[in-house]
Amino acid sequence: MPVVTISRQFGAGGSSVAALVATELHAEIVDKKIVEDVAARLQINPSEVEAETERPRTMLERVVRSFSTLEPGIGAAWTPPYPDPFYDPRAEIIHLTEEMIRRTAASGNVVIIGRAASYVLRDDPDVFRVFLRAPENVRVRNLVERFGLSEADARRKMHETDVNRAAYTKQLYGHEWCDPDEYDLIVNTGRISYETAAEMILRGVRGRAGSVSAAG
Repeated sequence: MPVVTISRQFGAGGSSVAALVATELHAEIVDKKIVEDVAARLQINPSEVEAETERPRTMLERVVRSFSTLEPGIGAAWTPPYPDPFYDPRAEIIHLTEEMIRRTAASGNVVIIGRAASYVLRDDPDVFRVFLRAPENVRVRNLVERFGLSEADARRKMHETDVNRAAYTKQLYGHEWCDPDEYDLIVNTGRISYETAAEMILRGVRGRAGSVSAAG
């Protein structure tokens, strides 16, 4: 059963295209469900998971975490928020997120949005990896219409989100988020409709399935 990962620039229609693909495949869309499942496992708020799964750790956060491993008396002004000074909540969130992505993919017939799933599953030959992009002006217009933002706020949110997603992928997996060699299909939704983008993805998925069957 097919597994599709959709990476996307903010405002390029990732959720809309994923919904069209999932409907045609009778597949489950997996996005916020991963966040909710990880939060339930760790007994924390989903917003805490959301904040960690497509955002890189800053230099300040890395320095502050390092204080907890120093010998007594050094960095004593900072008290870690967890009883175990070696416990890193972000590392646990990321570990469980990757585990959930792999389990979800193993069950098949899913469309996974974001969470660097294309990189988590990059060694799985059965996964069809997609990247959606669009020109800035198109994405800004989409965000203004969808969220009711001003153009300036939409542009700022777009840049912030994309920078975070790119840095998160680079920091954790050592790869460029939008590297074309990492995807089976890259679609510019500023030039074609979401429906056409979904059709292209479906054709790729079915072509992949056909080539695997022939090889078998």
